[in-house]
Amino acid sequence: MSAQLSGSRHGPGRVDFGHAVVRVRAGRLRGRFAVRSAVTAAVLAGISVVLALVALTLGDYPVPLTDVMLALTGQEAGTANLIVVEWRAPRALAALVFGAALGVSGAIFQSLTRNPLASPDIIGFSTGSFTGALVVIIVIGGSYLQVAAGALVGGILTAALVYMLAYRRGVQGFRFIIVGIGISAMLASLNTWMMLRADLEVAMSAAVWNAGSLNGITWAQAGAGSVAIAVLMLVAAAQSSGLRQIELGDDAAKALGVRVETLRLGLIVTGVALTAAVTAAAGPISFIALAAPQIARRLARTPGVTLMPAATMGALLLLAADILAQHALPASLPVGVVTVVIGGSYLVWLLIHEARRRT
Repeated sequence: MSAQLSGSRHGPGRVDFGHAVVRVRAGRLRGRFAVRSAVTAAVLAGISVVLALVALTLGDYPVPLTDVMLALTGQEAGTANLIVVEWRAPRALAALVFGAALGVSGAIFQSLTRNPLASPDIIGFSTGSFTGALVVIIVIGGSYLQVAAGALVGGILTAALVYMLAYRRGVQGFRFIIVGIGISAMLASLNTWMMLRADLEVAMSAAVWNAGSLNGITWAQAGAGSVAIAVLMLVAAAQSSGLRQIELGDDAAKALGVRVETLRLGLIVTGVALTAAVTAAAGPISFIALAAPQIARRLARTPGVTLMPAATMGALLLLAADILAQHALPASLPVGVVTVVIGGSYLVWLLIHEARRRT
């Protein structure tokens, strides 16, 4: 009787209490981490909303917060409505939505590779999206939708090339990153060559766009980008459970019934599409996808990267960077300039931190 209750052996009529206890503890840990992630995401989302309202008050024509609220609720139809609703609100919405997209894209690639250095701007997917958009701008001179399609095609082709070159009976994270960095450098040279060969006006506009800018964002661009990103976010959410399984390793995921390569390809396409949607509207905005997932993970104190905290942290980072680019410097700059400075500092810290951790 004591052997049956001890859980040390398996057999007919015997209870495996040891495995049951492990499963209960694992379930409690998952629940605790899920609560932490949800709380962190909610707090970051609240801060982002408050910061967005502050952003709507700032500018050459300051608008009091009360007038901002009246304009947003349709109770103000004068100058404040024009400034807040037509001019500033699309930019604030774009910063929030595009930042969230970049945060989720970075979380996907960092989870797939299990490496904090993996993000679409580091491994070349943002550069590939810019290449596709640049071909449409210079060769075709297409509309916004054509540029968006070019960015998506360029990003997916770049991802396919990196995936094929990095594949050796599976994809190992470090090799994936190194191959992506090499492809990114080659595409950056191609982009520079295309801009040098283009007409002066086209090259100048492409160069400004290449810096990553939210200047001139309209409701049409912000609305179309938001709809596309919302759909992709739902797809990413549907894939998130499989992503958690892949983090355990390919063999463990296969043992749990996950079609690893099919799911990995689907996640890569989703991550690239999120980056391409942002690139098509605002150009390649660097380092948000790199920094947001890791900062959110540290705030939530979870063992791995989760999508919702990464999304809300990305939204907060891009909105804060855009406010700094517009109002905290002597001259207004593209937001990508600010994210490069902040992200570069973060990258140096991350490299030093990882080197110390491995020694």
